[in-house]
Amino acid sequence: MEALSERINSLPISATLAMAAKARELKSQGIDVIGLSLGEPDFNTPDFIKDAAIQAVNDNYNSYSPVDGYADLKEAVCEKFKRDNNLDYKPSQVVVSTGAKQSIANVCMVLLNPGDEVLLPAPYWVSYSAIATLAEATPVIVPTGIEQNFKITPEQLDAAITPKTKLIMFNSPNNPSGTVYTEAEYHALAAVLEKYPNIFILSDEIYEHINYGVAVFSLAAIPSLYDRTITVNGLAKAFAMTGWRIGYIGAPEWIAKACNKMQGQITSGTNCIAQRAAISALKAPVSKIQYMVDEFKNRRQLIIDLLRAMDGFNVNEPDGAFYVFPDVSSFFGKTLQGHTIANATDFALYLLEKAHVATVTGDAFGDPNCIRISYAASEDQIKKAMGRVAKALA
Repeated sequence: MEALSERINSLPISATLAMAAKARELKSQGIDVIGLSLGEPDFNTPDFIKDAAIQAVNDNYNSYSPVDGYADLKEAVCEKFKRDNNLDYKPSQVVVSTGAKQSIANVCMVLLNPGDEVLLPAPYWVSYSAIATLAEATPVIVPTGIEQNFKITPEQLDAAITPKTKLIMFNSPNNPSGTVYTEAEYHALAAVLEKYPNIFILSDEIYEHINYGVAVFSLAAIPSLYDRTITVNGLAKAFAMTGWRIGYIGAPEWIAKACNKMQGQITSGTNCIAQRAAISALKAPVSKIQYMVDEFKNRRQLIIDLLRAMDGFNVNEPDGAFYVFPDVSSFFGKTLQGHTIANATDFALYLLEKAHVATVTGDAFGDPNCIRISYAASEDQIKKAMGRVAKALA
């Protein structure tokens, strides 16, 4: 460890990936673990996307791709932004990356300096704070909680801003809570941000298509914020393409250029076959993936009903994504089968060891009272998992 850089020693391991690794370890011992820890759709990538990838292989797409993505893919991204988000971006404002995680890392690396503060409304996706730390900035957590539906208020936002605030990261629909900010709520937050013209906004919209009736709204569609908002999206969640690794940004041109420069020294252009397949995905009508959203909606209701049938889980109804984020603080201080539960991490580990169900502690997302449960699994798996949890808590 001593020879390693402070940079890597200060970097936490991703809690979601760590929990998945623990679950795999138990599985390798022959234990039947139900994994509800990863945010990964259990659907196969749609055939029309796979066909486009096969076509690209046959068309001999095998050379280095442009660092920021193929020109026709960037055109498709611009069309998608206009169609789905009412956002006008030119191809020169778009950078395609190896997943939205790289997109977010690029943005942080090109905008943040040591000592800058990054506001993270909690709960937030685990990697936001780690990436901000890696960029030598200071993550500042703005807590919410289940009683306010995991949304920050304009008053909270205003109170959290200091002269050092450089960036704020929003994620709607939210991972881990499934919360969706409405257009009116975003306008109220924008009214605060309009007072601070030097703060940039990162709007992570990767779950936009997985929503259950609350219209998803893009912050960059607010004219006063357009010139300082970076819109991040990707194909992993809505198109069941997690392993294809395609993410992208729409941003002010000078930020896009900087991200292109950064990426040129780290990874260069993303996978050429995945890019060709991505064009098909982006050009397809959203109705082509509605069957997955409908299935997620059924599972959401199932898991909420099963959790509410057990004592101790405080569950709200998420409007998007495929997670529930129940408050489990009523278990804190209790002893279950000889195990004392001090916090959400203890509770998640207890469920893994006793129920053989993998979840993720809310601590990793900036909310120590909750655990994240993914319902991107079959209804049978969800029923079986919740049955085990009920038994372990009886």
